[in-house]
Amino acid sequence: MFKKILNTIPRPWLIKISGLAQPLLDLYYRGHRYTDPINGKSYRRFLPYGYVNLRPNVLSPGTLSLERHRLLWLFLKNETGFFNQKLKVLHIAPEQAFYKRFKQMKNLDYITADLHSPLADVKADITRLPFDDNSFDVILCNHVLEHIPDDTKAIQELYRVMKSGGWGIFQIPIDENRQETFQDDSITDPGERTRIFGQYDHVRVYGQDYYDKLRAAGFKVNAIDYTQNLTDQMIDRYRLSKGEKIPYVMKP
Repeated sequence: MFKKILNTIPRPWLIKISGLAQPLLDLYYRGHRYTDPINGKSYRRFLPYGYVNLRPNVLSPGTLSLERHRLLWLFLKNETGFFNQKLKVLHIAPEQAFYKRFKQMKNLDYITADLHSPLADVKADITRLPFDDNSFDVILCNHVLEHIPDDTKAIQELYRVMKSGGWGIFQIPIDENRQETFQDDSITDPGERTRIFGQYDHVRVYGQDYYDKLRAAGFKVNAIDYTQNLTDQMIDRYRLSKGEKIPYVMKP
Protein backbone atom coordinates (compact mmCIF):
# COMPACT_ATOMS: atom_id res chain seq x y z
CA MET A 1 0.00 0.00 0.00
CA PHE A 2 2.80 2.43 0.95
CA LYS A 3 4.56 1.71 -2.33
CA LYS A 4 1.36 2.49 -4.27
CA ILE A 5 1.08 5.83 -2.47
CA LEU A 6 4.68 6.72 -3.35
CA ASN A 7 4.05 5.91 -6.99
CA THR A 8 1.24 8.48 -7.11
CA ILE A 9 3.46 11.36 -5.96
CA PRO A 10 4.60 13.55 -8.87
CA ARG A 11 8.35 13.83 -9.30
CA PRO A 12 10.32 15.88 -8.28
CA TRP A 13 7.96 16.76 -5.42
CA LEU A 14 8.77 13.44 -3.77
CA ILE A 15 11.80 14.87 -1.97
CA LYS A 16 9.68 17.66 -0.45
CA ILE A 17 6.70 15.53 0.51
CA SER A 18 8.75 12.60 1.75
CA GLY A 19 10.34 14.82 4.37
CA LEU A 20 7.00 14.67 6.17
CA ALA A 21 7.00 10.87 6.15
CA GLN A 22 10.74 10.29 6.44
CA PRO A 23 10.60 7.92 9.44
CA LEU A 24 8.18 5.70 7.49
CA LEU A 25 10.39 5.77 4.40
CA ASP A 26 13.41 4.92 6.51
CA LEU A 27 11.73 1.86 7.99
CA TYR A 28 9.99 0.70 4.82
CA TYR A 29 13.18 0.57 2.74
CA ARG A 30 15.53 -0.86 5.38
CA GLY A 31 17.73 -3.68 4.14
CA HIS A 32 21.34 -4.59 3.41
CA ARG A 33 22.03 -3.81 -0.27
CA TYR A 34 22.87 -0.08 -0.15
CA THR A 35 24.29 2.19 2.55
CA ASP A 36 23.85 5.91 3.16
CA PRO A 37 27.20 7.09 4.64
CA ILE A 38 25.54 10.17 6.11
CA ASN A 39 23.47 8.25 8.66
CA GLY A 40 25.31 4.92 8.39
CA LYS A 41 22.08 2.99 7.74
CA SER A 42 21.51 0.39 5.04
CA TYR A 43 18.55 -0.11 2.72
CA ARG A 44 17.28 -2.64 0.22
CA ARG A 45 17.01 0.16 -2.32
CA PHE A 46 16.85 3.92 -2.67
CA LEU A 47 14.07 6.01 -4.25
CA PRO A 48 14.00 7.48 -7.77
CA TYR A 49 14.55 11.20 -8.33
CA GLY A 50 14.90 13.64 -11.21
CA TYR A 51 13.42 16.62 -13.00
CA VAL A 52 13.67 15.78 -16.70
CA ASN A 53 15.05 12.24 -16.54
CA LEU A 54 14.06 10.17 -13.52
CA ARG A 55 17.16 8.51 -12.05
CA PRO A 56 16.35 5.21 -10.34
CA ASN A 57 17.69 4.23 -6.93
CA VAL A 58 19.36 7.55 -5.94
CA LEU A 59 17.34 9.25 -3.17
CA SER A 60 18.19 7.93 0.28
CA PRO A 61 15.08 7.08 2.35
CA GLY A 62 16.92 8.00 5.54
CA THR A 63 18.45 11.41 4.82
CA LEU A 64 16.86 12.36 1.49
CA SER A 65 20.39 12.72 0.18
CA LEU A 66 21.30 12.37 -3.50
CA GLU A 67 24.53 11.16 -5.11
CA ARG A 68 26.28 14.53 -4.74
CA HIS A 69 25.42 14.82 -1.04
CA ARG A 70 26.82 11.40 -0.18
CA LEU A 71 29.96 12.05 -2.23
CA LEU A 72 30.50 15.37 -0.46
CA TRP A 73 29.99 13.77 2.97
CA LEU A 74 32.61 11.10 2.23
CA PHE A 75 35.07 13.71 0.98
CA LEU A 76 34.59 16.01 3.97
CA LYS A 77 34.86 13.09 6.38
CA ASN A 78 37.89 11.40 4.87
CA GLU A 79 39.90 14.17 3.22
CA THR A 80 39.40 17.35 5.29
CA GLY A 81 39.40 18.55 8.88
CA PHE A 82 35.74 19.53 8.68
CA PHE A 83 34.68 17.07 11.39
CA ASN A 84 37.40 17.78 13.93
CA GLN A 85 38.98 21.22 13.41
CA LYS A 86 37.62 24.44 14.90
CA LEU A 87 36.12 26.15 11.86
CA LYS A 88 33.85 29.06 11.11
CA VAL A 89 31.60 27.80 8.33
CA LEU A 90 29.21 29.56 5.96
CA HIS A 91 26.72 27.26 4.28
CA ILE A 92 24.76 28.86 1.43
CA ALA A 93 21.32 27.29 0.84
CA PRO A 94 21.92 24.46 3.35
CA GLU A 95 20.86 21.01 2.24
CA GLN A 96 18.36 19.14 4.40
CA ALA A 97 20.62 16.09 4.51
CA PHE A 98 23.36 18.10 6.26
CA TYR A 99 21.69 20.90 8.17
CA LYS A 100 20.89 19.30 11.55
CA ARG A 101 24.09 17.26 11.56
CA PHE A 102 26.33 20.24 10.92
CA LYS A 103 24.41 22.36 13.46
CA GLN A 104 25.14 19.78 16.15
CA MET A 105 28.88 19.60 15.50
CA LYS A 106 30.69 21.21 18.46
CA ASN A 107 33.78 22.09 16.43
CA LEU A 108 31.88 24.27 13.98
CA ASP A 109 30.75 27.87 14.24
CA TYR A 110 28.09 27.12 11.66
CA ILE A 111 26.14 29.87 9.89
CA THR A 112 23.59 29.30 7.14
CA ALA A 113 22.46 31.90 4.62
CA ASP A 114 19.95 32.07 1.79
CA LEU A 115 17.36 34.45 0.41
CA HIS A 116 14.43 32.03 0.70
CA SER A 117 15.37 28.84 2.59
CA PRO A 118 13.62 28.31 5.95
CA LEU A 119 16.86 26.69 7.15
CA ALA A 120 18.81 29.95 6.75
CA ASP A 121 20.04 31.76 9.87
CA VAL A 122 20.64 34.86 7.76
CA LYS A 123 18.35 35.97 4.93
CA ALA A 124 20.84 37.15 2.34
CA ASP A 125 21.35 37.66 -1.37
CA ILE A 126 24.49 35.77 -2.40
CA THR A 127 25.52 38.73 -4.59
CA ARG A 128 25.40 41.06 -1.56
CA LEU A 129 26.44 39.03 1.48
CA PRO A 130 26.09 40.86 4.83
CA PHE A 131 29.42 39.61 6.21
CA ASP A 132 32.80 41.26 6.69
CA ASP A 133 35.76 40.50 4.47
CA ASN A 134 37.77 37.41 5.45
CA SER A 135 35.10 36.03 7.82
CA PHE A 136 34.94 32.28 7.14
CA ASP A 137 37.36 29.35 7.21
CA VAL A 138 35.07 27.21 5.04
CA ILE A 139 32.25 28.01 2.62
CA LEU A 140 29.86 25.41 1.22
CA CYS A 141 27.81 26.57 -1.76
CA ASN A 142 26.39 23.62 -3.63
CA HIS A 143 23.94 23.64 -6.55
CA VAL A 144 23.29 27.35 -6.04
CA LEU A 145 25.24 29.26 -8.70
CA GLU A 146 23.26 27.78 -11.61
CA HIS A 147 20.24 29.67 -10.19
CA ILE A 148 21.98 33.06 -9.96
CA PRO A 149 21.78 35.43 -12.95
CA ASP A 150 24.99 37.27 -11.94
CA ASP A 151 27.09 34.31 -10.86
CA THR A 152 30.30 36.33 -11.35
CA LYS A 153 29.24 38.73 -8.60
CA ALA A 154 28.20 35.81 -6.39
CA ILE A 155 31.60 34.12 -6.79
CA GLN A 156 33.35 37.41 -6.02
CA GLU A 157 31.31 37.73 -2.83
CA LEU A 158 32.21 34.19 -1.77
CA TYR A 159 35.87 35.06 -2.34
CA ARG A 160 35.54 38.29 -0.35
CA VAL A 161 34.05 36.71 2.79
CA MET A 162 36.40 33.70 2.80
CA LYS A 163 39.49 34.01 4.99
CA SER A 164 42.92 33.91 3.39
CA GLY A 165 43.95 30.27 3.66
CA GLY A 166 40.30 29.21 3.72
CA TRP A 167 38.65 26.68 1.45
CA GLY A 168 35.29 25.81 0.03
CA ILE A 169 33.28 23.47 -2.14
CA PHE A 170 31.09 24.95 -4.86
CA GLN A 171 29.31 22.06 -6.56
CA ILE A 172 27.21 22.76 -9.65
CA PRO A 173 25.56 20.60 -12.30
CA ILE A 174 28.09 20.56 -15.14
CA ASP A 175 28.10 19.17 -18.65
CA GLU A 176 31.56 17.59 -18.74
CA ASN A 177 31.39 17.38 -22.55
CA ARG A 178 30.79 21.12 -22.92
CA GLN A 179 33.82 23.43 -23.03
CA GLU A 180 31.91 26.69 -22.65
CA THR A 181 29.02 27.55 -20.38
CA PHE A 182 25.75 28.27 -22.16
CA GLN A 183 23.55 31.09 -20.90
CA ASP A 184 20.69 32.90 -22.61
CA ASP A 185 18.90 35.42 -20.41
CA SER A 186 16.06 35.72 -22.91
CA ILE A 187 14.89 32.22 -21.94
CA THR A 188 12.45 32.84 -19.09
CA ASP A 189 9.67 30.30 -19.68
CA PRO A 190 9.92 27.57 -17.00
CA GLY A 191 9.23 24.81 -19.52
CA GLU A 192 11.93 26.06 -21.88
CA ARG A 193 14.39 26.44 -19.01
CA THR A 194 13.70 22.87 -17.98
CA ARG A 195 14.23 21.63 -21.52
CA ILE A 196 17.41 23.63 -22.16
CA PHE A 197 19.00 24.06 -18.74
CA GLY A 198 17.70 20.89 -17.04
CA GLN A 199 15.52 22.57 -14.43
CA TYR A 200 12.85 25.28 -14.45
CA ASP A 201 14.82 27.65 -12.20
CA HIS A 202 18.28 27.17 -13.73
CA VAL A 203 19.64 30.03 -15.83
CA ARG A 204 22.63 28.33 -17.50
CA VAL A 205 24.38 25.06 -18.30
CA TYR A 206 27.95 25.06 -17.00
CA GLY A 207 30.84 23.74 -19.04
CA GLN A 208 34.51 23.16 -18.31
CA ASP A 209 35.12 26.94 -18.18
CA TYR A 210 33.37 27.00 -14.79
CA TYR A 211 36.70 26.28 -13.13
CA ASP A 212 38.30 29.17 -15.02
CA LYS A 213 35.53 31.43 -13.74
CA LEU A 214 36.41 30.49 -10.16
CA ARG A 215 40.10 31.12 -10.87
CA ALA A 216 39.30 34.53 -12.36
CA ALA A 217 37.84 35.55 -8.99
CA GLY A 218 41.15 34.67 -7.31
CA PHE A 219 40.53 31.12 -6.12
CA LYS A 220 42.93 28.25 -6.55
CA VAL A 221 40.80 25.41 -7.92
CA ASN A 222 41.09 21.65 -7.90
CA ALA A 223 38.36 19.63 -9.63
CA ILE A 224 38.60 16.42 -7.61
CA ASP A 225 37.18 13.14 -8.87
CA TYR A 226 36.90 11.55 -5.45
CA THR A 227 35.23 8.45 -6.87
CA GLN A 228 38.69 7.43 -8.13
CA ASN A 229 39.55 6.78 -4.47
CA LEU A 230 36.68 4.31 -4.16
CA THR A 231 36.13 0.82 -5.52
CA ASP A 232 33.30 0.11 -7.93
CA GLN A 233 31.65 -1.86 -5.13
CA MET A 234 31.75 1.19 -2.82
CA ILE A 235 30.42 3.48 -5.56
CA ASP A 236 27.50 1.14 -6.08
CA ARG A 237 26.87 0.56 -2.37
CA TYR A 238 26.77 4.30 -1.62
CA ARG A 239 24.86 5.01 -4.86
CA LEU A 240 27.35 7.59 -6.16
CA SER A 241 27.81 8.98 -9.65
CA LYS A 242 31.13 7.64 -10.92
CA GLY A 243 33.35 10.44 -12.23
CA GLU A 244 31.46 13.29 -10.56
CA LYS A 245 33.91 16.06 -9.63
CA ILE A 246 34.09 18.10 -6.45
CA PRO A 247 35.10 21.74 -7.15
CA TYR A 248 37.46 22.36 -4.22
CA VAL A 249 38.55 26.00 -3.96
CA MET A 250 41.15 27.73 -1.82
CA LYS A 251 41.78 31.42 -1.15
CA PRO A 252 45.52 32.21 -1.15
